[in-house]
Amino acid sequence: MDDRPHLLGMLPEDLAAWLSGRGVDARPEDCRRMVAEVISRGRDSLTGGRPISRPARLAVEAGCRWDRLELVDRVEDPDDGFVKYLFRSPDGALSEAVRIPLHRDGCFSVCLSSQVGCAMGCDFCATGRLGLTRNLEAWEMVAAFLAIRDEAPGRVTGAVFQGQGEPLANYDAVIRAARVLNDSCGGRISADAITISTVGLVPQIRRYAREGHNFRLIVSLTSAVPQRRRELLPVAGGWDLAELADAIREYAESSRFGRTTVAWVVLSGINTGQDEVDALKELLAGVRLRLNIIDVNDPRPDGYQQADRAELKAFMDRLQVLKAPIVRRYSGGAKTHAACGMLASVHSGPEAP
Repeated sequence: MDDRPHLLGMLPEDLAAWLSGRGVDARPEDCRRMVAEVISRGRDSLTGGRPISRPARLAVEAGCRWDRLELVDRVEDPDDGFVKYLFRSPDGALSEAVRIPLHRDGCFSVCLSSQVGCAMGCDFCATGRLGLTRNLEAWEMVAAFLAIRDEAPGRVTGAVFQGQGEPLANYDAVIRAARVLNDSCGGRISADAITISTVGLVPQIRRYAREGHNFRLIVSLTSAVPQRRRELLPVAGGWDLAELADAIREYAESSRFGRTTVAWVVLSGINTGQDEVDALKELLAGVRLRLNIIDVNDPRPDGYQQADRAELKAFMDRLQVLKAPIVRRYSGGAKTHAACGMLASVHSGPEAP
């Protein structure tokens, strides 16, 4: 096992501290240049760019790694251009990511996984039925981003931690990856264009609020009726909805964004009734909300069904009482199992093609 620190998971100040710990006095600009060479510029060598002091460069070359993930599979949805990627880590673990075309021509966002599998067990999510293998390291998330960025036929301008896994269950690594993607020597992605999603881990939401991060946070609520939410999202059993609401309020008060985004996966005949609207209004009274409405994508023959046009319109009409912006999120890539809730690697083991 290679236990050397990985450059793709480092900020320039991290590299400076590591070098200092090894007795190498590196200039700040040397650390910025080395991180920029492998992340911003996507190069596999520290030479050939701007000058770097030789002692610092040699120390990094000997003591750090910056290898990439192996691309196992890549498939593009013929209908909407979503591209799903399957990556293998050095230990053989498989994870997926998705390239998402944006409304602006030639611009893309990347949906990143934070874990191999997921322990949350959400009943409508294919990943949730996998179980958890392990957390991804920060460098693995950054490496997935770079692999997609470097082959995209345009600019990758955003990243969302909403793929396999629960991001806040891998809190430190996800925050580090987001900071690397945001850094001017790293991914150079605006903090406004980096989103972290959660099914509602209350202690981590409160920690996020205390630490005052500049990235967007989305809470996937899906139901505001306590018993129903526990059935759909078993993790909800750890905290009652009142605790989650208090955590959301803490975040709303600390956030620089005007509204707090709540995601709602629409399940036909289950969470589109007036009881849900009434419960949501009471639960988050006083919080300025933005609602992201997302279609369910359950591939099982007996799985959850998408709402038809009439049911969806009736639900969205009922939601108007909240006086909140409602965003109908397009969940693309369904033909290639790249849509929301469908990421679940079908390959496994070293023999994967």
